[in-house]
Amino acid sequence: MLEEFVNWIVELVGAMGYLGIFIMMFLESSFFPFPSEVAMIPAGYLASKGEMSLIGAFLAGAGGSLAGALFNYVLGHKLGRPFIVKYGKYIFLKPQSIEKVESFFEKYGPASTFWGRLLPGIRQYISLPAGIGKMPLAAFSIYTFLGAGIWCAVLLAMGYIFGEHEEQIKPVLHYLIGGIIVMVIGVFYYYRRKNKKAEKRFIEELDSSDKLKR
Repeated sequence: MLEEFVNWIVELVGAMGYLGIFIMMFLESSFFPFPSEVAMIPAGYLASKGEMSLIGAFLAGAGGSLAGALFNYVLGHKLGRPFIVKYGKYIFLKPQSIEKVESFFEKYGPASTFWGRLLPGIRQYISLPAGIGKMPLAAFSIYTFLGAGIWCAVLLAMGYIFGEHEEQIKPVLHYLIGGIIVMVIGVFYYYRRKNKKAEKRFIEELDSSDKLKR
């Protein structure tokens, strides 16, 4: 059953083509908890079989990542921190996640938008403090594209190598992609349940603090 599911994922990426990769990486880079491995590893595999251009897949993946990051950047820039903290829960964004990426951004500055693209848990949300802090758009775009490009290249390379040695490591590819999907779904639901009360308490404390300041 796992093998059939992974084959379906590979076929889906092939059927959707470069636009599909762009959309999936846009979602992964914005706020939707979508694993980039599901898009880029199969793309690398298809490229090894000559069914997809490696350069085209790279540009679609890195371009989608940049577009998703710009979406988050605009949210932070236009709406500001209080709005993001208060309503972020409706787009899968926990207050704790905001604090985490803000600390990372404050520690490493603009370069964090490059390094952050390579770190799970930071990658999706590092664009928010950059937007809130009004980081120059050109610098943000360059750092983000370079960081996202490295991440996409690594995943594509994994898929390409798997394709070149398919008979020897085909089971590994299946278990890798299947395991990633199961893990992401499990972790997502676990933390959503665990942090639901914490999010509510955090927002209530923030509102109380704002009232006292007034």
